[in-house]
Amino acid sequence: MNKADKIYVAGHNGMVGSAIVRKLQREGFTNILSASSKELNLIRQDDVTEWFDKNKPEYVFLAAAKVGGIQANNLYRADFLYENLMIEANAIHAAFKNHVKKLLFLGSTCIYPKMAPQPLKESYLLSGYLEETNEPYAIAKIAGIKLCESYKRQYGCDFISAMPTNLYGPNDNYNLNNSHVLPALIRKFHEAKIKHIPEVVMWGSGSPYREFLHADDLADALFFLMQNYEGEEFVNCGSGKEIAIRDLALLIKNIVGYDGEIVHDTSKPDGTPRKLTDVSKLHSMGWKHKIELREGITAVYKNFSENYDAIVSRYK
Repeated sequence: MNKADKIYVAGHNGMVGSAIVRKLQREGFTNILSASSKELNLIRQDDVTEWFDKNKPEYVFLAAAKVGGIQANNLYRADFLYENLMIEANAIHAAFKNHVKKLLFLGSTCIYPKMAPQPLKESYLLSGYLEETNEPYAIAKIAGIKLCESYKRQYGCDFISAMPTNLYGPNDNYNLNNSHVLPALIRKFHEAKIKHIPEVVMWGSGSPYREFLHADDLADALFFLMQNYEGEEFVNCGSGKEIAIRDLALLIKNIVGYDGEIVHDTSKPDGTPRKLTDVSKLHSMGWKHKIELREGITAVYKNFSENYDAIVSRYK
């Protein structure tokens, strides 16, 4: 990519998209294209076709998606499947029709079978049953991977895919009804602290293990892949390190400075027991994460606490 190339970041207002924009700006790229959901509805094929025809992006980071935590994935199954299928199909096909030089599609490690061996290697895709609670979202993301693979095989398009692990960072979702575990815990502990609530209820047993990667590290990895990778197989993006959810809760509790108790609501689902990515492929190319978990959460919490009123007002 040259500094003046037209680069479209789909989903630029989201956690990942905004991190990609920050990375491109730091690297001196001056022609970044974006469109809000009000300006461009990626679910509508005609709108997407018209936008690509008019703007002619040369590179595309496809970070737009309908996302949520366990509860949202399980409750809004049709919405997650339909909307994500439409977003990726419309954008990828429009990129093909407009001769985009390179496209990078963002998936999710939920594409892997629930009981796949750990750590998760790229070759484990479609080797077993998916986790039931997020199966529709996973199927949509698998379809996106296969779309990129198929356009590459049939037409020679330089379309690649990356599978990020659990992410956190600026512009995360703090809605307690559909957020992921890390931002949900940050908000719960902070509110319990400022409101002097004696206990925090945590969903599930706390026994599953999860891996986390800061969004700025992911943006750095995606920029690296866009510059250096042309393979057909998707690439895992993660830290290669995991932590039990109960230990994550204790870490966040410590960072927040909350001194109350943690109570587990075991009526809520745990999800997949482990989801540790094998990042040896990415490491072998020369990329490794830089932001460790405590450092990353400390910075995220500082931002959240300083902007608490503005952040939570979005979810009222």
